[in-house]
Amino acid sequence: MRAIVTVVGKDRVGIIANVCNLLAKYQVNVLDISQTVMKEYFTMIMMVDATASELPIAQLSQVMKDEGLKQELDIHVQREDIFNAMHRI
Repeated sequence: MRAIVTVVGKDRVGIIANVCNLLAKYQVNVLDISQTVMKEYFTMIMMVDATASELPIAQLSQVMKDEGLKQELDIHVQREDIFNAMHRI
């Protein structure tokens, strides 16, 4: 199952590495990534494949959210179909 991961927070060294390492820990593969820094704020959106993960998407989402809070980041994970439905005009 593909999902969209969004990350927002104050820019600092290691954000991409930390998020990717956490995803890898749960067997989630990064398919595409786009990131930018706007002034002092880091923003990233990733398309990932969670097919090999043993965690249900809801649990993965909570793990990522909790880890984001520890790192002072706002991390959200949504199934691709839900993300697309929410952003359809």
